[in-house]
Amino acid sequence: MKLRKSREYKRGRIEIIPMIDVMFFLLATFMLASLSMQNLHSLPVDLPQGHAAPIQAKTPVTLTITRDSRIYLDKTPVSLNGLVSTLKTMLPNADASVIVAADSNAPNGITVQAMLKAREAGAQHFLIAVKHVD
Repeated sequence: MKLRKSREYKRGRIEIIPMIDVMFFLLATFMLASLSMQNLHSLPVDLPQGHAAPIQAKTPVTLTITRDSRIYLDKTPVSLNGLVSTLKTMLPNADASVIVAADSNAPNGITVQAMLKAREAGAQHFLIAVKHVD
């Protein structure tokens, strides 16, 4: 007659499903935290609403146009005529990006003129800042 051990030992196993849930939660938390730390060097304006994928520029310069047609470069007020000379000193390289944060009630003509002046200063890429809607 063969005697059985009184207690059988089972090997433990690692449950991976809870670990995946925790990693997804951490990923989502860090993504939301990094989005909230986004730094626009602009003044608060009423941005137009729209859907756009977030784009990270290396060293962006923010061109802000307010509803009363005032123009700012990184919170520094400039005139339309002085925009080219001021922006040339702020652009770090030839393929620099400019973030355009125009108020939704700003005149379109001033916005287009400011973007054309920025193009004269050497800006190659324009990123339009919008307010994200769900």
